[in-house]
Amino acid sequence: MSNDPIQKLNDYKAQSRLGGGLARIEAQHKKGRLTARERLDLLLDKGSFREVDAFVVHRTHDFDLDEQKFVGDSVVTGWGTIEGRLVYVYSQDFTVFGGSLGEVHAEKICKIMDMAMKSGAPIIGLNDSGGARIQEGVVSLAGYGEIFLRNTLASGVIPQLSVILGPCAGGAVYSPALTDFIFMTRNSSYMFVTGPDIVKAATHEEVTQEELGGATVHSEKSGVCHVAADSEADTLYLVRKMLSFLPQNNMEDAPFVSVGDDPLRAEEALNTIIPSDANKPYDMKEVLRMIMDKGEFMEIQEGFAENILIGFSRLGGHTVGIVANQPDVLAGVLDIKSSEKAGRFIRFCDAFNIPIVTFVDTPGYLPGTDQEHQGVIRRGAKLLFAYCEATVPKLTVITRKAYGGAYLVMSSKHIRGDLNLAWPTAEIAVMGPDGAVGKVFSRELKEAENPDERKKELIATYREKFANPYVAAQRGYIDDVIEPKETRQRLINALEMLQNKRDSNPAKKHGNIPL
Repeated sequence: MSNDPIQKLNDYKAQSRLGGGLARIEAQHKKGRLTARERLDLLLDKGSFREVDAFVVHRTHDFDLDEQKFVGDSVVTGWGTIEGRLVYVYSQDFTVFGGSLGEVHAEKICKIMDMAMKSGAPIIGLNDSGGARIQEGVVSLAGYGEIFLRNTLASGVIPQLSVILGPCAGGAVYSPALTDFIFMTRNSSYMFVTGPDIVKAATHEEVTQEELGGATVHSEKSGVCHVAADSEADTLYLVRKMLSFLPQNNMEDAPFVSVGDDPLRAEEALNTIIPSDANKPYDMKEVLRMIMDKGEFMEIQEGFAENILIGFSRLGGHTVGIVANQPDVLAGVLDIKSSEKAGRFIRFCDAFNIPIVTFVDTPGYLPGTDQEHQGVIRRGAKLLFAYCEATVPKLTVITRKAYGGAYLVMSSKHIRGDLNLAWPTAEIAVMGPDGAVGKVFSRELKEAENPDERKKELIATYREKFANPYVAAQRGYIDDVIEPKETRQRLINALEMLQNKRDSNPAKKHGNIPL
């Protein structure tokens, strides 16, 4: 190495940029994966990345590690901007010790997380690691613990995004699990607590990494992954897109972004989108597309619990969190998975001052022994708890069915809904007409000469008297019944009206959500 101080500095920086060396970089590329630094180049605004701890090396002497030192170790840390807004980042480098986490690796991540908390800016972790550095023993485990603690303390203070771009196994999975959103790349990234070899030894089950914990599994079956994409470039683009909806921290509002869509725009097609037959489905995504700015809806957990929709959108330039029953899947019924999916999203929105807009069309909670035995009472209550606890502006539109407990749970007036609107097609009742008539008039139907005809008459009467929005509106439980085409302008007006809303919960350390 040169004795010239400037040249020496540049030599060190060049070593750091090379990571594990050209051969290992080439091996990473052959797997179809980018390097830690290439990923940061895609994620951040061009030329904005500022690295810290580029000269750090590990301090381990066991297992001949003192003869294998790489400048910067196995993670790249620093800050940069996305669309001009500050973010803190760390990107694990698989070319150095397989991206394994040792003492200094953890220290680098903890330092950047501490800086993010002090500055009030999002933290984004790009994960590509073989797990704990076995040669460092308990020291590496301690490093994970330090990161987990910071993830927990940062929760609800700054947005935390985890991007899985390679392996993430063992204890390493719990840092992403503690963050707000997890992104994965199909056929390239995977997460599991125990890998295929251990699964085979313990259960004699043969399974591949992809089958055990790939992006498809976690985005469709487990719900661990919130956003999945087909390439690393697409995944990182979606990270940038999500951040455009979010505030920097819990003391700020989300950025206002006008996209030039008329706030008074009316959509005539909404007036006829609800089928005349109450049992026929329709696609709630079409409803959202007609109401939201430029039809944009960034859906979260798209392939998991598809009977409920969650995601980010804008109304009149304001970021909103969308929760909507999907009548096109399982009739929009609520169940364990959909309750947990929507409940956690609501809590995120509430933590970061994002108004929640709820579209309701649900016949109730899914019946059956499977749901009851898996704890639908406890786990379904998470959605109720989240809505009750939320103090951000809460707007609700009942498009069709709102039956029983599900009516109450879906951001009703009774649990602090701020503006509750209904379309004329809304059916608000204890249960659907068919079930209600069967219970209330069971004796009369048994004694009727023509039970089927009599039941039709009673259903028609019940629907006229109860399965409509007007009984609830007469009580003030519905603030207004509106023409569907007016929905966009009414919601935008309500958001502006509620801009300075103040609400609070009783003083306490924290509630006890039914986990």
